[in-house]
Amino acid sequence: MSELGRREEIRVPGMAEPISHFTHVVKAGRLVFVSGCVATDAEGRTVGGKDVVAQARQVHENLKTCLAAAGATFADVCKVTVFLRNAADREKVNIARREFFGAHRPASTLVEISRLVRDDLLVEIEAIAVLPE
Repeated sequence: MSELGRREEIRVPGMAEPISHFTHVVKAGRLVFVSGCVATDAEGRTVGGKDVVAQARQVHENLKTCLAAAGATFADVCKVTVFLRNAADREKVNIARREFFGAHRPASTLVEISRLVRDDLLVEIEAIAVLPE
């Protein structure tokens, strides 16, 4: 067994079925890798319309669900990568981020991209967490 421990793929109840060859969460020992979350509900419908703050809140709700499925919380998140259709929306996304992360501040990378998996999506966030010993 590797020093990371057993690798476990987690399909998360309440999350839309993956549309490609991936899983929502992979847990390896104490490490938790959350696939990019977008603003969709359990049926895969976009939440928040063209409102980036509403979409960001749904993205963070989905992150919360994925983290919980692996036994983690936002306090355990060490790194996020944020993909935005418009980098000028950074402060709007931070409104939701502060609501969910509170005083905890992960390392972070922001990337502006031309398109997400669907044209109506404005933000996607992936995360890496470390579970407490």
